[in-house]
Amino acid sequence: MNQIPPEQPPAQSWPVSSMLERDLVLTDADFARIRELIYQRAGIVLAEHKREMVYSRLAKRLRHHGLTRFSDYLARLEKQPTAREWESFTNALTTNLTAFFREAHHFPLLADHVAKCRGPVRVWSAAASTGEEPYSIAMTLIETLGNRAKDAEVVGTDIDTEALERARAGIYPMEQVRKLEESRVKRFFLKGSGERLGLARVRPEVSEMVEFGTLNLLAPEWSVKGPFDAIFCRNTMIYFDKKTQARILERFAPLLKPDGLLFAGHSENFSYISERFRLRGQTVYVLSPR
Repeated sequence: MNQIPPEQPPAQSWPVSSMLERDLVLTDADFARIRELIYQRAGIVLAEHKREMVYSRLAKRLRHHGLTRFSDYLARLEKQPTAREWESFTNALTTNLTAFFREAHHFPLLADHVAKCRGPVRVWSAAASTGEEPYSIAMTLIETLGNRAKDAEVVGTDIDTEALERARAGIYPMEQVRKLEESRVKRFFLKGSGERLGLARVRPEVSEMVEFGTLNLLAPEWSVKGPFDAIFCRNTMIYFDKKTQARILERFAPLLKPDGLLFAGHSENFSYISERFRLRGQTVYVLSPR
């Protein structure tokens, strides 16, 4: 059994306590400013009811700096527009809910599509999180393309740098991997043993297909280059307002091949946001004829 490093312990979030027990001061003005800053930096729209989440997730950053007031933390951030702490601020407020082959109906559709593609296949996972989605895409390409998969490429990007570190490591709890078919577990994962019991690592033939990189969908320039046979941007647009969604969709369009597919999340509907895409069905979009 190949040796794999131990899994990093998950970051512990500070428990949300009552207002009387809180040792950190989060005012209405602080919360409003946090909402404004994360919207400016990442396009994320935080609803009013997310206040408890914001307190819980950012409390760790305040304690790290020995601060007791959110206003002091925000003032420090705004005085240093290029500081690394902005990365931690954004990471803390980014949601990374994902799983292998999540929204499973998309992967047979991807398989059918790439089976007809000529030349090297390229797929972009625009919200790669901790890697489960791009690795699921790579596994689908291997299953579908056979020897042609060696020329395929999966690009996985995300704004959350900590999530991307886990994605690059490709190591997951075995209880998460066991949810897959046994044939896929045997084919695509290495199981740990001894002190690494309970962990699994994505096999090199899968991980080598995926290139990870940091990308903010709101950035004026994107590092990714098309064209792609498919773009996955699932369960991410729900955190943006319609204006931001429309702008991102406009930028996706020239990166897709003329017959390419755009995969959206089950609760996302782009039909009334951009004229560049039309719904094909099952939350899959294609370019509209021009």
